[in-house]
Amino acid sequence: MTELDVQGLQRRLAEFATARGWEPYHTPKNLAVALSVEASELVEIFQWLTPEESARVMEDSRSAHRVADEAADVLAYLLQFCEVLGVDVLAALAAKIDRNEHRFPVPESKNRHSSE
Repeated sequence: MTELDVQGLQRRLAEFATARGWEPYHTPKNLAVALSVEASELVEIFQWLTPEESARVMEDSRSAHRVADEAADVLAYLLQFCEVLGVDVLAALAAKIDRNEHRFPVPESKNRHSSE
């Protein structure tokens, strides 16, 4: 998959859940809890690493695989959560970035050249 197809991924996740009869369990509360659990499992990988070790985590195939799996689980639950509640996650992200650009403007000193 080369392009981000959020709706296609949400459809696949919904079909996966439907085929197994899991829809009754995919309530906003349950999906939010599952999302938190999966995010915690991602955090666990980095828990005792130094900043330098964490920057190299993808160099080891075993830890890289764990990171990729947990990141996928986080994204899967987030997409399911957004689907159930009707949140357009890409539009929400774009709006949040816009708000943050206004809330946290680039300091004037950042725009000056170091020679000034």
